[in-house]
Amino acid sequence: MPLLNYTTSISPTKTIMEIQAALAKAGASASMANYDREGNIVSLSFRIMADGQEISFRLPTAWEPVQQTLKKQRVSPKYQTPEQALRVAWRITKDWVEGQLAIIETQMVTTAQVFLPYAITNDGSTVWEYMAHNPQILIGDGKRD
Repeated sequence: MPLLNYTTSISPTKTIMEIQAALAKAGASASMANYDREGNIVSLSFRIMADGQEISFRLPTAWEPVQQTLKKQRVSPKYQTPEQALRVAWRITKDWVEGQLAIIETQMVTTAQVFLPYAITNDGSTVWEYMAHNPQILIGDGKRD
């Protein structure tokens, strides 16, 4: 089965605007697109209330693994370009964000539960990046004291 959204023609910029609108509707007070040196949007940062405090988050979107997946799935070559992979990556991210916002809205989970790996720490890294560089934090027997 081909990758979700692999035939999209919607630009990353339009998709980012859709994500920003969904986040604003959910209460985000700010959002910003972050670019690489080639001018591609590589992450979206936003600020939203979570458990009574405003927290900043950064959602990354890497198009390279998407392109590799499209090649591996042997979709038509016109869908294997870097530009298409970037479009697909952001559409997948949009769908994911909308799904997460829906389960937050229904109170199945909290904003912090969903977006915690993407919360920006004091040093500018995300919680996930911090944990990846400090794996000893996760070491333990799983029992509570």
